[in-house]
Amino acid sequence: MKRNRHGRGKILTQTEIQLLFNEGLPDPFYRCLFATALFSAARINEVCTLLTEDVFDKSGRVRSHLTIRKSQTKGQLGTRTIPIIPDLRAFLVTYYPEASDPYLFPGRYDKHSHINPDSAARVLRKACAIVGIEGVSTHSFRRTALTQMSNAGIPLKVIATYSGHRDLAQLNAYLEVKDEQVLGAAASLSMLSPVIGDVGKVILDDNPSQSVKQSATESKKP
Repeated sequence: MKRNRHGRGKILTQTEIQLLFNEGLPDPFYRCLFATALFSAARINEVCTLLTEDVFDKSGRVRSHLTIRKSQTKGQLGTRTIPIIPDLRAFLVTYYPEASDPYLFPGRYDKHSHINPDSAARVLRKACAIVGIEGVSTHSFRRTALTQMSNAGIPLKVIATYSGHRDLAQLNAYLEVKDEQVLGAAASLSMLSPVIGDVGKVILDDNPSQSVKQSATESKKP
């Protein structure tokens, strides 16, 4: 988990997301910015540099997909389009009157420039301090979204298309594996157990001495 800006941004729970957006981020500008980061699983720089025309059409209606241009991506590997689900659409519709030209999220003092990712990070740290959530960074939204997709059983290749990863090994580094998932993986092996005598059977009394006494008693029976 991230601490003092070191380490990896934590994976947010639904409860933490609810708390952060309802109590930590009162400004519609930042609610929309971080909702876009969450539902697009995009990097914060990609979100901050989004063009208004790549999210809204000329009539001010939210498009079916938002576009992250090649020049905005890390390494400039390629343009990608991301579906705008109803949850994100609601944030965008509310936010639209604040959108600028050309950037969707303009700078505070220069409306013809985009907001600085570091400025967004400072606002997020302050919001998390208000609601008492530790270990969060702007990358937490991306990690949270991609982990949610993985837990929902979405194939890695599909997730990689969504996130813009060319290397599945890099994508795996984003995903969090919980202890209960590891336990579940181990438990799934029980179906392979061969039942030979008592091997592979669940024995409620696990006391060896008791088992020995029971075996001795059974052997004395005629």
